[in-house]
Amino acid sequence: MKPLEKIGIRALRSMDPEMAHSWALRALQMGLAPAPGILTSARLQTRFAGLDLPNPVGLAAGFDKNATALKGLHRAGFGFFEVGAATPRKQTGNSKPRLFRLTEDRAAINRFGFNNDGMVAIATRLAKRPKGAIIGLNLGANKDSLDRALDFSKVLNHCGKYLDFATVNVSSPNTENLRDLQGKSALTTLLQDVISTRNGLEISLPIFLKIAPDLTKAELAQIAEVALETGIDAIVTTNTTLSRDGLVSLYRSEMGGLSGKPLFSKSTKIVAQVSELTNGDLPLIGVGGICSAEDAYAKICAGASVVQLYTALVYGGLSLVENIVHGLDKLLKHDGFQNVSEAIGSKRENWL
Repeated sequence: MKPLEKIGIRALRSMDPEMAHSWALRALQMGLAPAPGILTSARLQTRFAGLDLPNPVGLAAGFDKNATALKGLHRAGFGFFEVGAATPRKQTGNSKPRLFRLTEDRAAINRFGFNNDGMVAIATRLAKRPKGAIIGLNLGANKDSLDRALDFSKVLNHCGKYLDFATVNVSSPNTENLRDLQGKSALTTLLQDVISTRNGLEISLPIFLKIAPDLTKAELAQIAEVALETGIDAIVTTNTTLSRDGLVSLYRSEMGGLSGKPLFSKSTKIVAQVSELTNGDLPLIGVGGICSAEDAYAKICAGASVVQLYTALVYGGLSLVENIVHGLDKLLKHDGFQNVSEAIGSKRENWL
């Protein structure tokens, strides 16, 4: 991390967490954040769910909820990035405070509740997306919707032509009863409707499903079965957790989803289990607790084709992206892999 970025990180961490997040987005918008550009090599280039990526390190949804910093994110070194979640109508989300730093645990707890500007405003920004960027949108449902399942298709139908992929998010713990949509019958119907909507778009794009880390082996087996039957293109493993095991920080008892370092082992085990349940036939995005190149590599060896991060940026700054990408390249080379695709699932048994 460069001295100027260290000063910026120190200043941001002295602020209220949500205010600091807003300033981080402004820095990206103004071109004040690290901008190494496209980071790639023959070893890192990969094809994932029909998408050609310069590297397998992406940004998870939630950082840029409203697609306001697309140019800055495109220059930040990510192989791809995901914005949102977007809902059909604008909503303010849950009351503040709703974001908490758990500094000693290198973690965060949030209970935002899908606060966003709504699909119309977000689509307007996506229409001006930077050339060459690989951008996805996290699809959400309004809290007061009479048909939450329909909301996902509404957002996709409105925003789809500006996207490279879309993620069905039924795993946020901050919208009451949303996780109920992970049940077999409800999930099958929901995904069938989303895929039908996708098939009606002018362009075809892959559909991903984001799942919770708090599922039992039986629930994971049902989700894997539905995923294979409906023909979605990938599973995002995982969202935030409701678990508070082992935390020591002041805000450890706050309501909401926990992200960051404590989630790493839990989410990586889910990666391995889903990889096994699908026989490695369905691409996985490994998310949860990635703080280093070693973490990203471990997710891939557990069964993920690509990875995403977010919370680690709070503590490591945006330059962490470049460090992870270059570090991953070195780790792959050290183990004799000519391409990242060769490492996928190579150490899955270690996590089962």
